Amino acid sequence: MRDLFKQAKEKAPCIVFIDEIDAIGKKRDGGKFGGGNDEREQTLNQLLTEMDGFEGSNGVIILAATNRPESLDPALTRPGRFDRRVPVELPDLQGREAILRVHAKKIKTEPNINYAQIARMASGASGAELANIVNEAALRAVRNHRTAASQADMEESIEVVIAGYQKKNAILTDKEKSIVSYHEIGHALVAALQSHSAPVQKITIVPRTSGALGYTMQVETGDKYLMSKDELANKICSITTGASNDIEQATKLARAMITRYGMSDEFGMVAMETVENAYLGGDTSLSCSAETQARIDALVVSIVKEQYQKATQILTDNRAKLDELAKYLYEKETITGEEFMNILNKKEA
Repeated sequence: MRDLFKQAKEKAPCIVFIDEIDAIGKKRDGGKFGGGNDEREQTLNQLLTEMDGFEGSNGVIILAATNRPESLDPALTRPGRFDRRVPVELPDLQGREAILRVHAKKIKTEPNINYAQIARMASGASGAELANIVNEAALRAVRNHRTAASQADMEESIEVVIAGYQKKNAILTDKEKSIVSYHEIGHALVAALQSHSAPVQKITIVPRTSGALGYTMQVETGDKYLMSKDELANKICSITTGASNDIEQATKLARAMITRYGMSDEFGMVAMETVENAYLGGDTSLSCSAETQARIDALVVSIVKEQYQKATQILTDNRAKLDELAKYLYEKETITGEEFMNILNKKEA
């Protein structure tokens, strides 16, 4: 550490960048639990000492990055040391488009690519995932003996990043294909026949390497930062990619509505669950009595049951369209949202 800062002063003006600073910058416990990490703590102490010896005029700027800001020692983040915090969130729609364009400059692309549409389809993707999408598009073009990546390559590569490659050797029986067709058309129908639901972009029953036997892709027209109680309930009503995953996602949403978003009449505006680390997937912990926990579990079951009944009713009321669309998907294996909506909106002869 001493050598690093000695070199920095000699090379000034310069920037010292420490990646994953939590490796040396975790909170010190003083070995009270029997041990501790003397080398790490000595390294941290030296870093703090070196930063204290800095003056504003010596031309050295220190930057650091971490996914775990809450684990850092408070001495590191006090004014005079790391006193500015810059959260790097997932890119928004405009950011995703800009990132795609930057990475697309590194490969050959066709001139008519709609980056705004690809950015919309890649909602929630990180910078690394967007770079991977462009790279996958280039690989797909090469595999198909073309010299430039197309719009179709980009769209297919989003699916590769989300759901994995198509499993060419996975052969479903006729009965399995029929079940998966009904499952995915069920998702799409429930989504399309509710308000506040993202439009259906694509439906497929081609198995993927992620384990999904099919999926329904919905694409928001823009980024969403706030969702109403009705929108969340509708989301529970029409969640995608495989029954076990559907159940898991629906349960998570229902629990969050009660414990974090204040959307239950019984508990109102009381937070009973806290997110431990917003930067790494957000592990949560409940802070309530066992009795309250049992009541929350009962309410979660009630919400999911209610939305399941709602979904069942929508499909029962539109059984003819469900059968027609499932048959069409069974035959084609992959259909666009436009094809789906055309059949759905077609009046009976």
